[in-house]
Amino acid sequence: MQRAADLFRAGSKVVGVVPTMGYFHEGHLSLVRLAKQRSDVVITTIFVNPTQFAPHEDFSRYPRDLERDARLAESAGSDILFVPSVEEMYEVPYQTYVEVGGLTSVLEGKARPDHFRGVTTVVAKIFNITKPHVAVFGQKDAQQAAVIRQMTKDMNFDLKIIIAPIVREADGLAMSSRNVYLSPDERKQSVALSASLRRAEAMIAAGERRSLVITGEVMQMIGAQPSAMIDYVSISQNSTLEEVSELRSGMTVLVSLAVRFGPTRLIDNTVVEVR
Repeated sequence: MQRAADLFRAGSKVVGVVPTMGYFHEGHLSLVRLAKQRSDVVITTIFVNPTQFAPHEDFSRYPRDLERDARLAESAGSDILFVPSVEEMYEVPYQTYVEVGGLTSVLEGKARPDHFRGVTTVVAKIFNITKPHVAVFGQKDAQQAAVIRQMTKDMNFDLKIIIAPIVREADGLAMSSRNVYLSPDERKQSVALSASLRRAEAMIAAGERRSLVITGEVMQMIGAQPSAMIDYVSISQNSTLEEVSELRSGMTVLVSLAVRFGPTRLIDNTVVEVR
């Protein structure tokens, strides 16, 4: 893969990379299409990265279907599918990790210690292997996007990070590979996530500026679902992820949440400009 990437660069081709863990849905394919618009050659990577999963999380049962993914990636415009093994990515003894401070200590980082160390390490390796000019990530993983941007800046990676909008089901649920874990009843209840975010947007548009009032309303809507267990609901500065207690005009805030329905943990968010 590295040799091919070198040849693309030598041939003045604009290389785009879309790092994924596979089991594609329309959200993934929208990233590939966006990469195709911004580059000559699109490399889609599929790697279920063990270092970003805690021992009690779903690494072993994370959904996988490589044959289907290959067809979908090609149909969306991907030119190359890069599917390394764990042994290739983490040759024993593996001893080097990339860590971003600050941004990784809150929200998902607080709920999932060491998660982002795994993410930044594998993404840095993918950047080094594929040598892209452009890398595309999704807004659904808002904190991941912020962390990758910071790592790219701090490590002087010669590429542009593009963040694509969230792709949702017809009823509003953010598309996720983990949605397949939901039971039919949990699936119905999960619509409360996007509905509560729309409620937060409406409250801010109507002039509510107290974060506790807004998050309280969001938590009430989600908490009304019998299977829902809230990990967090947060309003933070979109750029720094610092919690905001009082919204002010001119701010851009990230309203984000993580909720479990049975064993399935889902995240969602919305970015709001306060006027």
